[in-house]
Amino acid sequence: MPADDSLRLIPSARARARTDWPRPLVFTNGVFDVLHRGHVQYLAAARELGAALIVAVNSDVSARGLGKGPDRPLNDEHDRAAVIAALRCVDFVTWFDEPTPCELLEAIRPDVYVKGGDYHIEALPETALMRRWGGRSLALPFVDGYSTTRLVERIRRG
Repeated sequence: MPADDSLRLIPSARARARTDWPRPLVFTNGVFDVLHRGHVQYLAAARELGAALIVAVNSDVSARGLGKGPDRPLNDEHDRAAVIAALRCVDFVTWFDEPTPCELLEAIRPDVYVKGGDYHIEALPETALMRRWGGRSLALPFVDGYSTTRLVERIRRG
């Protein structure tokens, strides 16, 4: 995926090498296939927790490995990253190919890692990793009624 500084897209390798992140740095990740209100509220809440928010988008390869269905993601990684980068609450966007963002987290070492409340934060390997350098992990409240999977199902039903 090409870098586009006007959209704050940072290639994964460059993100891993960077050392001058604004602090406290908040990190989150996800597929963000069809952006909806739940995503936007979640990202805005995440941004309020620090000086900057970096969002790591699952690449197409990574997203397909999550078992969301054979035709997912609907939007490719370039489009998903560009849409996330255009949000005012998002300071930086990068992407990752692995099943989890652990390698990226290890390299960037953010101060705060956040996921939606639909995740059990203590069960995530990201939480154990964050604690190795004194970072914290938080589950933000889930915004009920919003889900890309539900939207796709509704569209398919007509």
